[in-house]
Amino acid sequence: MNVLVFLVPLALGLGLLGLGAFVWSMKSGQFDDLEGAAHRVLDDEDIGRG
Repeated sequence: MNVLVFLVPLALGLGLLGLGAFVWSMKSGQFDDLEGAAHRVLDDEDIGRG
């Protein structure tokens, strides 16, 4: 039972860290253009260059 004194705050801290990382990524615009990368893969303008 004594180990719960360490594990519960550790779990809560890791959860808050993950939540903070998610909120930061939302505010920094990581999820603004979800379809752009999919369309760029299909775009074949640069085939033959290089």
